[in-house]
Amino acid sequence: MRVLVTGGAGYIGSHTVVELLTHGHEVIIIDDLSNSKKEVLNRIQTITQKVPTFYQGQVQDEPFLTQIFTTHSIDAVIHFAGYKAVGESVEKPLKYFENNLLSTIVLLRVMEQFNVHKLVFSSSATVYGTPTKMPLTEEDPIGGTTNPYGATKFMNELIIKDYCVAHPEMAATMLRYFNPIGAHVSGLIGEDPQGIPNNLMPFITQVAIGKRPELNVFGNDYPTRDGTGIRDYIHVVDLALGHVASLETMQQNKGYVVFNLGTGKGTSVLELVAAFEQANGVKIPLRIQPRRSGDIAENYADCTKSKHELGWVATRSLIDACRDSWRWQSKNPKGYNQ
Repeated sequence: MRVLVTGGAGYIGSHTVVELLTHGHEVIIIDDLSNSKKEVLNRIQTITQKVPTFYQGQVQDEPFLTQIFTTHSIDAVIHFAGYKAVGESVEKPLKYFENNLLSTIVLLRVMEQFNVHKLVFSSSATVYGTPTKMPLTEEDPIGGTTNPYGATKFMNELIIKDYCVAHPEMAATMLRYFNPIGAHVSGLIGEDPQGIPNNLMPFITQVAIGKRPELNVFGNDYPTRDGTGIRDYIHVVDLALGHVASLETMQQNKGYVVFNLGTGKGTSVLELVAAFEQANGVKIPLRIQPRRSGDIAENYADCTKSKHELGWVATRSLIDACRDSWRWQSKNPKGYNQ
């Protein structure tokens, strides 16, 4: 299958490209490199011994996107491209709505023009808002999002769902990610945040390597087993394989479908820190800080549907993810800026 991957040079995108190439698919990447580095393409080639086609630009640039579809006979699209910093989305909501929604609208318009009817969309557990029960299933209500980033994921799902109603030939899979961590076992690709990280694991690895003096833990008075927030941490390679499974089962899963991608287990902040220390023999000093506004006590997935309909389960452990995260960070102390 010839697959267009928007945002394919990013953290999750690059790992998915590796798995697509490994499974025999041909890959075309679009990325504007606003939150990624071109060096990742060399690393992908080293891992897979294959060279993905790369275009630098923005998905919402319709003439640019149209030219790519004209040049390549594309079978399916995986749509990662989008801004993703929760804090920035609160400060600059219009930037997020314009970029994240317009890119999807333009992409669907060009896909329609070229009769491309397979789409996997990178969604998020943020669409569930503040949960009323655990674990979360795909049938739980969505909306009530707590930040503009989450709202764009929710709104994109609505746009794609309504598009599918108007286009019954469409197969569109929404993958709601929980908390990706880890890196490729080679240590060649991993999470390389630009500036202040948005996720917990890069903070841990940056403390471990000496970039930061200590880890700030926001809140230890939640109604959880140790007072810290609980999340569902999934290895990024398992997450990438979920995308491959989604593409390869689209004949059975036609129309608009939704899947949670997580481990089905909740891990607290302190448990994640302890697992990292155990996996790598590195002590992580930490300081308890007040809760952050908008944070919820716990969030983890029920992945029964993914197991039954995609034939997919997360197989890599928390220790695996911690070990792989540290291998990436220690081999690449400056990320891709070596």
